[in-house]
Amino acid sequence: EVQLVESGGGMVQPGGSLRLSCVAAGCTFSSYDMSWVRQAPGKGPEWLSRINFNGGSTYYADSVKGRFTISRDNAKNTLYLQMNSLNPEDTALYYCARGRIGVPRNYWGQGTQVTVSS
Repeated sequence: EVQLVESGGGMVQPGGSLRLSCVAAGCTFSSYDMSWVRQAPGKGPEWLSRINFNGGSTYYADSVKGRFTISRDNAKNTLYLQMNSLNPEDTALYYCARGRIGVPRNYWGQGTQVTVSS
């Protein structure tokens, strides 16, 4: 069974930074593209970023381009999302997902909450 466990969320002031991590178990992590998706209360999922299996290719949604950076460490089976210049609109539950943008929820982790507030 594949498990994805996110961590690193929390509360931060506008303009602050957070680094999310996602540790994968039960799969050959280095074989898969990985993605980050978030969901704010009352809204649908917003796919933020994707990284290919070896980290050589990345994609960012316009809403986070230039502020967020996706990366991975295949030796540690870990996916990262560095988030800078956070604003209240970034408040959401953040999930990592095994695969490309749009994979079903059963390929997601359990999520980590990010709250941006003064």
